[in-house]
Amino acid sequence: MKTTRLRPWVIISIMIIFLIGIIYYSYKVLIWFNHINENKKVLEKIEENIKITIDNNDSIFNIDFNALKNINPDTIAYIKVNNTNINYIVVKGNNNSYYLNHNFEKKWNVAGWVFSDYRNKFDESDKNLIIYGHNTKDGSMFDTLINVLNKEWYENKENHIITLVTENNTYKYQVFSTYSIIPEDYYITTNFNGINFSKFINTLKDRSIYNYNVDINESDKILTLSSCIGDGKKRVVLHAKLLGKE
Repeated sequence: MKTTRLRPWVIISIMIIFLIGIIYYSYKVLIWFNHINENKKVLEKIEENIKITIDNNDSIFNIDFNALKNINPDTIAYIKVNNTNINYIVVKGNNNSYYLNHNFEKKWNVAGWVFSDYRNKFDESDKNLIIYGHNTKDGSMFDTLINVLNKEWYENKENHIITLVTENNTYKYQVFSTYSIIPEDYYITTNFNGINFSKFINTLKDRSIYNYNVDINESDKILTLSSCIGDGKKRVVLHAKLLGKE
């Protein structure tokens, strides 16, 4: 039986390609961790303008939006999700791609920032207010949004209330659906002209892996949080109903 041997130049070529792959991957990892660390420093600066106090078991949020807008005029809100690390200033750009790779200081950063859908208005007319964030795998941005799929998170009723603070008001939302799904446009619908909102809501509720027992009707407004999960081929999604403002 004749044995085929690889020629030396083929072996060398394979080794070179393999080495280039290792160098490229190492470079990407180094950039990723550098950008993660940069965002941690940015977050420390931001936190100087966010004051949270507890009064009679209620949290009071004092956020200096003017100071934050001096850093980034795209500042639009602040969001907090209990028992996650989601405790961020939210920005809104002119599209849904810029803040995928730019941080709060508008510097190129592969970890991006937490941002709202550019189609949202934040004038209390939004039927579906959508906020995105990367799964950074280090606990920052929306990495811990995956916690909402855990039974322990679901069983703690305090986790079901989400706080969203804008320049003029503090809003409370109640979670009614959490699930994972392949990427799609349906759950990030913002324009409901020609779309039955009640049917839309029922679809979102039916997808939930837990029953939150929340009633929603045509006049309600909702909040949607979305992030990648695993290898990026799926999304983890949370939907919450607007309860009111304080």
